[in-house]
Amino acid sequence: MPSASLHWQGSQLELLPQRALWHGQSGLLLLADLHLGKAESFQASGIPFPSDGDLGNLNRLLELAAQLRPSRVVVLGDLIHSRWGLTAELRSKIRALPELLGCALELIGGNHDQGSWLEGLTAHEPRRCGQLWLSHEPATPDQPDLLNVAGHVHPVAVLGHGPDRLRLPCFAFDPGRRRLLLPAFGELTGGYVVSADQQRWVIAEQQVLALP
Repeated sequence: MPSASLHWQGSQLELLPQRALWHGQSGLLLLADLHLGKAESFQASGIPFPSDGDLGNLNRLLELAAQLRPSRVVVLGDLIHSRWGLTAELRSKIRALPELLGCALELIGGNHDQGSWLEGLTAHEPRRCGQLWLSHEPATPDQPDLLNVAGHVHPVAVLGHGPDRLRLPCFAFDPGRRRLLLPAFGELTGGYVVSADQQRWVIAEQQVLALP
């Protein structure tokens, strides 16, 4: 996989083109913002929306797990889009995920997960994991050796100008705040343009490329 690396406190974190973060030393796979059931949530409000997005997102996750064989997968919030999109079929797919992944699945609760019950999956509060502080919304850790890994923002970078302008999902690292933002794993999520003051790696043509 044409990935990039970020080194933190002696650990190597791999920024993957599948829009996920891999800590190989501990077998930890981190991703954020799948927003499963988003199409069904829109449909429940009378807005027509294609329903095939979840399958692509879940297949991409399963393929990644088959390649890396993680010991644990942690979703940093917004696994689902809303309780209105939690169909019986989606509940069944989420319930089967740990077995299909071949490892434990954990969820750090996000704002879109609130008010929903997922069988066998508890929405945890932000927590420490080694030298990482895992949260959905960005935070600044109170200990100088910790790196906050977060989602929520759906960071993107804009390249070029005018009609040739590209909006690409990216990883964004703010060393002053000791914070790494993950791109949204879900395809139907949109994005927020992050400042060029941050170190950014864009995802393009299945590669992770550092921006100057």
